[in-house]
Amino acid sequence: MGDAGYQGIRRHHGHSVTPHKATKKAPLTPEQRQQNRELASTRLRVEHVIRCLKIFRVLKDIYRHRRRRFSLRVNLIAAVCNRTVASVA
Repeated sequence: MGDAGYQGIRRHHGHSVTPHKATKKAPLTPEQRQQNRELASTRLRVEHVIRCLKIFRVLKDIYRHRRRRFSLRVNLIAAVCNRTVASVA
């Protein structure tokens, strides 16, 4: 999933989804506008979760600890973020 800045991504990743763009000659149809809104609402949720993960310095900065434990720490932080997101919803 990407926003309008990822226009050429479809050439590299066939399953990517980007919003429809309007031009002066061809404005968006109501169906395309609805699809853009649905994509934006989904992307908003994903970006909020990424923000929740990036609050923790372990994921925000360069990881300088044991590599073996990185996946454990990421899983623990993801569990904390999932718990906070589930309690809000």
